[in-house]
Amino acid sequence: MRIAAVLIDRCQNRKCNHECEKFCPLNRTGVECVTFGEKGKPIISEELCQGCGICVNKCTFDAIKIIGLADELKEQMIHQYGENSFRLYRLPVPKKGLVTGILGPNGIGKSTAIKMLSGAEIPNLGNYENPPTKEEVLKHFAGTELHDYLKNVYEGKVKTAIKPQYVDLLPKASNGVVRDLLSKVQERMTLDQAAELFDLTEVLDRELSKLSGGELQRLAMAATMMKDADVYFFDEPTSYLDIYQRVKMARLIKDLSAEKQVMVIEHDLAILDFLADNVNVVYGTEGAYGVFTMARQVRTAINVYLDGYLPEENIRFRDRPIEFEASPPRADWQTADIISFKDLKKDFGEFRLDISGGAVKIGESVGIVGPNATGKTTFVKMLAGAINPDSGEMDNKVKVAYKAQYISASFDGTVQDLLFMKYYDTVNTSFFTGEVLEPLGIKHLMDKQVKNLSGGELQRVAITMCLATEADMYLFDEPSAYLDSNQRMNAAKTIRRMMEKTGRSGMIVDHDIYFLDMVSDSMMVFGGDPGHHGVGDGPFDMRDGMNRFLAAVDITFRRDADSHRPRINKPESRLDREQKSKGEYYYSDALQQTNQ
Repeated sequence: MRIAAVLIDRCQNRKCNHECEKFCPLNRTGVECVTFGEKGKPIISEELCQGCGICVNKCTFDAIKIIGLADELKEQMIHQYGENSFRLYRLPVPKKGLVTGILGPNGIGKSTAIKMLSGAEIPNLGNYENPPTKEEVLKHFAGTELHDYLKNVYEGKVKTAIKPQYVDLLPKASNGVVRDLLSKVQERMTLDQAAELFDLTEVLDRELSKLSGGELQRLAMAATMMKDADVYFFDEPTSYLDIYQRVKMARLIKDLSAEKQVMVIEHDLAILDFLADNVNVVYGTEGAYGVFTMARQVRTAINVYLDGYLPEENIRFRDRPIEFEASPPRADWQTADIISFKDLKKDFGEFRLDISGGAVKIGESVGIVGPNATGKTTFVKMLAGAINPDSGEMDNKVKVAYKAQYISASFDGTVQDLLFMKYYDTVNTSFFTGEVLEPLGIKHLMDKQVKNLSGGELQRVAITMCLATEADMYLFDEPSAYLDSNQRMNAAKTIRRMMEKTGRSGMIVDHDIYFLDMVSDSMMVFGGDPGHHGVGDGPFDMRDGMNRFLAAVDITFRRDADSHRPRINKPESRLDREQKSKGEYYYSDALQQTNQ
């Protein structure tokens, strides 16, 4: 089976010579395989297309995908949005007593699947011109587990609750204060109980527009869990949250699954591994198609995803596997210090920050971890020169490039205009293209307007701009935000590789343990009283720093024997107790080969 997809957001038909139409072999013989429709976009006949790939290679903007899929998928199409547009194959099914995870890159139908499972959207089974009725959909799935589930949804026998993906849109969808929103959904718990459970007591009377990203996320989680539903869908429940809050949300979701059906989309692989029982891996091409695989036990599913190969279907969906180091980076750096600091203090009145002495060496990548509101961003801004400390010593006679935590799309022009205007001599080199632009997928964004970029696209452009800046030290504040799990791994490897190959140093603030594990040589640890007093220590070597941090979070990690990725031990399990007794929270070499 062959499908043709035209990515509308990439197609720039006014800037090209319609090469897809002119170079198509069938068109040149008089057969209209590629035509242009009323909207000026190409229409490719899948019945006539021979799969030669000439239009794919000739398209200047990489807007055409000709993809060969297994014939058996033809009868398993769930939804298609239009001619030469995205199509979805297969659907997962929630199971009672289990947390069902969904793992896959952005733009391949995960959120679409949730809409269909909740009844918010009816699958058209590929018939986008004359969509089927609910009865026809049920007839199509007769005799399957999905039929029984959808039948209950359509008949109103199953009540669903959805935690939306984009919590930053909540202030636009609802007015008033936090108390007003939560008072409308007091079903499974009262407003006061939810406020205490989700740490919202101090913001109950605050306007939604005044909430931070983490507060909006906790509000959305509270509003969802307060509802008395049968099936709960959580779309990226840990965005904006620090590791403490992520573990807490994961435990709340696991507790909920004991009595309800729960499905979760999550890009933080450590948290997904911790909270999910079974996982459906989704593979495909962004904007073209997505295929749900059968549910696997969580460990197997994540390893399959990292490896990029489905053995039972003999399908490789990633060029090369994502690999983790079996042991932490070396602790004995022999290079000179590029920057040092000692006893930095900053007092803002309501919040004060104390940083003990430390130094960053040439070529070293330092991960920065700790709860939100403990001064990590403030410290980074001190190093960047944006904030001056009240006291302390800091040798900051180095040139610094800074990627801010919150990024905006205020530039009026394309991504290419933005990059070439300021960084032409850097981004136009073959080295930078191979090491940064290609791994981060910037090539496909060059002709997009900056103001139209999604959060993940804007994040990748911001990382690129930071790396393109000529500097001695690169500071990244939450570079994994908005990125899917695949993009996070690529971004981590890109930053780490650039630091190693250019001899520069980096400091990376983030909450994703996998990301930090891949990008960091050493670790700074922040603690204190969030919102009032922050304390920063380090840098420590990777194991010492992670042990200090994880001891405060009260979780332990082990290495997976096959992929070497970090895995959170089940609370009070044998490994958890054994590692805590030895003070090895990060992982223990002696226990490294043990999986369960």
